[in-house]
Amino acid sequence: MRIVILADAYLPHSTHNHANMLHQLGHKFVLQGHEVVVITPGGQHDKVMRQYELDGVHVWQFRSRPTRGISHIHRAINESLLSWFAFRAIKTMRLNPHFELVVNYSPTIFFAPLVSWFRGKGAYVYLILRDIFPQWAIDKGLIRKGSLIHRYFDFVANWNYRLSNTIAVQSPANIPVFEQLTQGKAYPVDVLYNWVDMHNTVDSGFGQSLLERFQLEDKFIFFYGGNIGHAQDIPYILELASSMIAYPDIHFLLIGQGDQFEHIQTQITQRAMQNVTLLSSINQVQYRSVLSQVDVGIFTLAGTHTAHNFPGKILGYLTAELPILGAVNPGNDIAQLLNDAMVGKVSVIGNVQAFLEDALSLYHAVKAHNIPQQAFTQLVNNVFSVDQAAMQILNSYDGKDSTPHLAEPTT
Repeated sequence: MRIVILADAYLPHSTHNHANMLHQLGHKFVLQGHEVVVITPGGQHDKVMRQYELDGVHVWQFRSRPTRGISHIHRAINESLLSWFAFRAIKTMRLNPHFELVVNYSPTIFFAPLVSWFRGKGAYVYLILRDIFPQWAIDKGLIRKGSLIHRYFDFVANWNYRLSNTIAVQSPANIPVFEQLTQGKAYPVDVLYNWVDMHNTVDSGFGQSLLERFQLEDKFIFFYGGNIGHAQDIPYILELASSMIAYPDIHFLLIGQGDQFEHIQTQITQRAMQNVTLLSSINQVQYRSVLSQVDVGIFTLAGTHTAHNFPGKILGYLTAELPILGAVNPGNDIAQLLNDAMVGKVSVIGNVQAFLEDALSLYHAVKAHNIPQQAFTQLVNNVFSVDQAAMQILNSYDGKDSTPHLAEPTT
């Protein structure tokens, strides 16, 4: 079968967790005998499209405008043009646009016109819906509900839904949220958890040298790796670091990128936080190496979230068998899943005392070697396996209905 994966970021040029996730999925499809193409935007390279192959996956990287590190207005404009740039590149390069299966990863929502083109040629469309946009932007106060820009984003999002044979949210708790946001339209919704391949080899050399460079090799390290933006509420981690200053052997290492990076850097400097180190993002190989050298992995989600996100960074922590310290928005079912599996401690964000108590509990448990290591592999195999994700997507295709849902979009 010929499969296309639509992604706003991909390896080896991206450090985003979902870029690695989508490569693992594509590689799994290749190992099962399918032809896999990834269509993804790239920088300002000379050609209208750059083609390369990675582990058997064919990558079509079309020339586009930047979508990160710019203003929200320019990002909205540039993302709106993604499908046009992709279409132009495919036509210019005379590439075959016929696919049996389209795996559309959202965000971004702006591959909808490209999906429509592929759908018109007979493709089955599987939408992997992660951040439910534009709702999360409303939750964070970035756009106003009912505004012109909200209605535009909502129109494009609903266009995606209408084109999709299956819409896969990332946890059961997101189904009623999605149904409420789409005003009860009978879209074909399923649950597809994020996934990871446990069989990655890791070279610890980079991680060891990084800790030595910053004189952290003898520290107990709480680590955060990933996007540093509004949705993650990184200041909450800084508050935890401040409350643990009495433990001189504890250090917080934050590595990532995002529109709040400079703000967090300023906060650390102004508050003279000697137990926090903030570094720019690194590549996936280096990232896994760092994970092999730290003690606890942290993730936080802003309490204003309506939808329930399962951050991709959790999967990296699990594969490295790192105990997880988390704080999530109310109702997010990742908390019960991780707590029940005994791979970490997750509380509701805003409960500062619980977050501190969980951090200290993991600190003492790790130092006492009182963490059940088999729990990590068991959770990945049972819930977050790339094999399971690939099988679920292909089973959806095998049971396909040739007609996508055609509910009218909200304007």
